Amino acid sequence: MRILGVYNNKGGVGKTATAVNLAYLAARAGRRTLVWDLDPQAAATFYFRIKPKVKGTKKVLGGKRDLDEAIKGTDFDNLDLVPADFDYRNMDLLFGDTKKPANQLRKRLKQLGDDYDLVILDCPPSVSVVSENIFRAADALLVPTIPTTLSLRTLEQLLDFMDDNDIRVPTWPFFAMVDRRKRMHQETMAAESDKRVLMLDQHIPYASTVEKMGEARAPLFEFARSSTAARAFRDLWREVSDRLED
Repeated sequence: MRILGVYNNKGGVGKTATAVNLAYLAARAGRRTLVWDLDPQAAATFYFRIKPKVKGTKKVLGGKRDLDEAIKGTDFDNLDLVPADFDYRNMDLLFGDTKKPANQLRKRLKQLGDDYDLVILDCPPSVSVVSENIFRAADALLVPTIPTTLSLRTLEQLLDFMDDNDIRVPTWPFFAMVDRRKRMHQETMAAESDKRVLMLDQHIPYASTVEKMGEARAPLFEFARSSTAARAFRDLWREVSDRLED
């Protein structure tokens, strides 16, 4: 089982759209896929038309109930979801009260055994105990990054945090919400990136079709399969899939 965290401590960069669309593509490719919506705002849960509620949330997070008891099926073959719950806002406190607060998420995921080929974590935008749990549980972090100075600064802060806390998870940033009409986007993408990571080749354009996922409450491929954004997500999935298999 491989675990992929879709993370950025900056909000509004396309994390949920990335998590949902890549999970859909992984499932279509035959991988038994699970999305865990860790964000109390529950956007991924909304897209999959599932109620944002986990029965016994504190027991699941505390390890007194197995994670598989919280799993819900989606409308798509090979694709399941652990929904978000508003109680996730207290996850930092729940994990912080344990002996090894940074390893709690990994313990919960180990309960799944070999039930899934791929788990995608849709992560909240924060740097916290939950974030450190994600970093230590994931086999790789996928970091959508808008091509602006502030977004690159956020990426630099993430890498600094990992260095300071001896976290060695492979980190794969890629440019998202790209508008090539904007000179700053063009210049940022052409500039040399942080030497500690290698940007993925594929980028995701800014597109109204991605925003319409909220109206359709479905992955992009269910209503705009031939769109430019859909093609970009397909190419991104191929690149990510290749890296996961290396």
